[in-house]
Amino acid sequence: MNLKFKNPDTLKQNTREEALNKKIENSSLSVEGIYALYENCPYEIEIRDTVTSTNTILKDMAKQGKAENFVLIAKEQTEGRGRLGRRFESPDKTGLYMSVLLRPEMKAEESLFITTSAGVAVSRAIKKLSDGKSNPKIKWVNDIFVNDLKVCGILTEASVNYGNGCLEYAVLGIGVNMYSSEHLKKNLPKIAGGAFDKGIENLPNRLACEILKELEFCLDVKNRKEILAEYKKLSYLDGKRVNVISPKGTYPATVVEIDDSFGLVVKTDDGEIKIISSGEVSVRAK
Repeated sequence: MNLKFKNPDTLKQNTREEALNKKIENSSLSVEGIYALYENCPYEIEIRDTVTSTNTILKDMAKQGKAENFVLIAKEQTEGRGRLGRRFESPDKTGLYMSVLLRPEMKAEESLFITTSAGVAVSRAIKKLSDGKSNPKIKWVNDIFVNDLKVCGILTEASVNYGNGCLEYAVLGIGVNMYSSEHLKKNLPKIAGGAFDKGIENLPNRLACEILKELEFCLDVKNRKEILAEYKKLSYLDGKRVNVISPKGTYPATVVEIDDSFGLVVKTDDGEIKIISSGEVSVRAK
């Protein structure tokens, strides 16, 4: 199993040099702004103002043969999606919405590693850019919380080769609420918030850069042991009462830990220990 990172052939060297040498006049999100911060960037990056969903578009590009390590970033999504088909609110000016195309040499059952690794990568980026002021936690399996409010959702969608059981491609979607907004306060009160206080210089480009840098490390399977340990340390759910939502129904349980395969270990009210590797959990109201 291996995730490869290399410079995409489609990215011309003169474009990179132009980006590195260009003085960025403002802090608005731009390809040049990201490349100027990211030496030896292994990704080909495209930015669009408004899209339906970066994951939807990138899946179509993957089917058409787009090379791995292509990154699509949008300033706004009109049809942003979360797990189980839920809507992911993606307003302009306060969020960063990106999808990364991966073509990993990986069995389908190992794909949980992509989502969990991305959770660690985003948490690292948020903590670094907040100078340690934000203390992000990961709600298994794909949400990042700061101060008990969701600030990031992660959605991995993949195509499987059923002949060998391996992934043909995986599209890793990451949506971060950089700042709180009136839109979020109105539509998701006491549920969603912002990862940062306002006033961080050049935040959109810096955040995109840091997430992509951290993904380089976190998605390398050689670092799996370190990522697992950090994921466990960042767990938002340890000891919490939750509702486990499964195809067979919903039941209450208490979270015990994250196991060594990134599964969620819970104890049901009748004392049974279960390991959840898919599905959904929600924190029960006190």
